[in-house]
Amino acid sequence: MLRLTFFCWLLLLVLPASFAATTPFQADDIFRLAAANDVQVSPDGKRVVYVRQQNNIMTDRTESSLWLLDVASGQQHPLFADKFSYSQPRWAPDNNRIAFVSDREGSPQIYVHWLAEQKTAAISQLQIRPTQLSWSPNGEYLAFLAEVTAPATDFAKSVYQPAKPQGANWSASPIVVERTYYQADGRGVMRSAYNQLFVVPAQGGMQQQLTSGPYSHRGPLVWTPDSQALIFSANRHQHWELQSRQADLYKITLQQQSLTQLTSLDGEESEPALSPDGKTLAFTYTRPDAVSYVNSTLKLLQLSSGKIMELAKQLDRSVDSPSWVNNTTLLFLYTDQGRTKVAQINTRDRMQDLLDDLGGTSLGRPYLSGMYSVAANGTIAYTQGSSQRPAEVAVLVNNRKRTLTALNQGLLAQRKLGEVHEIRYTSSAGDESIQAWYITPPDFDPSKKYPLILEIHGGPHLAYGPQFAAELQRYAAEGYVVLYNNYRGSTSYGERFAMLLHYNYSSEYDFQDHMSGVDAMIAKGFIDEQNLFIAGGSAGGIATLYAIGLTDRFNAAAATNPVVNWTSKVLAADSYVGQIRNQFPGTPWEQQAHYWQRSPLSLVANVKTPVLLFTGEKDRRTPMADTEQYYQAMKLLQVDSVMVRVPDAYHGVTNRPSWMIAKAEHALAWFKRYRKTTE
Repeated sequence: MLRLTFFCWLLLLVLPASFAATTPFQADDIFRLAAANDVQVSPDGKRVVYVRQQNNIMTDRTESSLWLLDVASGQQHPLFADKFSYSQPRWAPDNNRIAFVSDREGSPQIYVHWLAEQKTAAISQLQIRPTQLSWSPNGEYLAFLAEVTAPATDFAKSVYQPAKPQGANWSASPIVVERTYYQADGRGVMRSAYNQLFVVPAQGGMQQQLTSGPYSHRGPLVWTPDSQALIFSANRHQHWELQSRQADLYKITLQQQSLTQLTSLDGEESEPALSPDGKTLAFTYTRPDAVSYVNSTLKLLQLSSGKIMELAKQLDRSVDSPSWVNNTTLLFLYTDQGRTKVAQINTRDRMQDLLDDLGGTSLGRPYLSGMYSVAANGTIAYTQGSSQRPAEVAVLVNNRKRTLTALNQGLLAQRKLGEVHEIRYTSSAGDESIQAWYITPPDFDPSKKYPLILEIHGGPHLAYGPQFAAELQRYAAEGYVVLYNNYRGSTSYGERFAMLLHYNYSSEYDFQDHMSGVDAMIAKGFIDEQNLFIAGGSAGGIATLYAIGLTDRFNAAAATNPVVNWTSKVLAADSYVGQIRNQFPGTPWEQQAHYWQRSPLSLVANVKTPVLLFTGEKDRRTPMADTEQYYQAMKLLQVDSVMVRVPDAYHGVTNRPSWMIAKAEHALAWFKRYRKTTE
């Protein structure tokens, strides 16, 4: 079966031209999409292992397999491609072993695969899922993080519990919740547990727990060159669950388990990366300001002296994922003007961009995304994105860029995709310059008139770009021009632009950014002014509902996972601590007027636009209760409305292929009901 699957994949790559581009992108095509992720280049730069994410119509899941690529020839073959799940592939220093996490034997365990010997073995016996795998430089150990259940509290232990007779069938016991951080979207109400740092011998054996206590320990996990200690980020403050943007860097030894604090800045020090000689520690730093957005900066710590210096001070972009190439040169990620880039910088603060086409790992909507890894010889492997394809594996070798995969060629070469165009316009609110893109339908004719969908991104401190987006391609395939923008508050334009929404989401200001974009599109001459539609998810859902409270220009609206009442949202959602502290001038009981002013529900009496609401029933980021409030208000006001509830879905309401299809197709069906026939 595996050989047949691989043969079919090769056949798709060489389909003749007669198969090319005959049909628009179809809803069911989403079941056939694939993308590369977690692209890891070997230490010698000769091979790449990556996670191939493939949608499966039979399981309605995105399945993950491991594939191996030869950099020089581009030849690839599957390492593991079966019914199990694979993640976190990590090269050993010897270039022969790859560690990964899989559920091959039931529960997620750490495995090691020997390439030359073609042998695989589980090296752990864990009850909890391991994350943040990291090889020791001598290749003898793997470090990882895993949750350890906290002991029962004094209160929980004090409660009388009757003895359960043998064979009795009782209901589940009540869940006692006492922690501040007790729920998470995607998980629900969690058992009380804390991430701890472990090591396990690479040949297999008992894992050793290095950290303890009720604290927040985080990756990545960085080894010292002698393989005797690990460096990591943590917030070990007693009340860390009530803090936001606070963490320090620590070092812990394997033998004595001696813990040393390396940094103590007021703010969040994270993403440590140690130079090959072990003398300089790079890390990202985020100020602790109680505001909605702060750039992360790049800093260096000289371990011998404790001196800290900052690099790239003039960048005014958020820095992520620093990696050392050698003792004087680093790489890092940043987003700029709707693109994800890899830059190189040396310890003398000289910077240059190397790549600007990372992305493609967000299939549904065109969010900025992407990752990279770098070998000791400077070879970079990364996820390459474009407006016409999801993520491929690409490499940069000696300043020459090559794409090594064509994962969707067999499908998308036969599809007429919408073309993505860039547009910049001036917002009527403060004359801010707004970058946006629009997708034209297949066989677009500028002499004709087309209906317009304005699609608004979430966050709001995120960004879109010229990336493949299955949902938006579906809209274009049905004859719509699709406009999406990076309105004020979006990232990749500097801290000032992102902060324009501070205490102002949603508001008349971002509303004017959107409406100015609609007017700019109408001015192009091919938009049917009688057929305007609006859609968005999460923060984009908020903006959608706020907009229809301020204008009747849209024929219909589709809001996914919206917040409609900020008071109920922040006091019910998993993000309440950081959101209240950073996004609002006080608590709801102190600043109720402000919370109400920012809430779409405050404008609901003005709404005449038919609205579709689409939300996951288990959503803990923008809880279902907010959707229900708006739906019931619409019914009381006798405004056309429909509520679509997705069973078992959290905030990631498009995480299953069928859910992504449902989201786009419900919106299309709703818009069709209110699309006017014009001459």
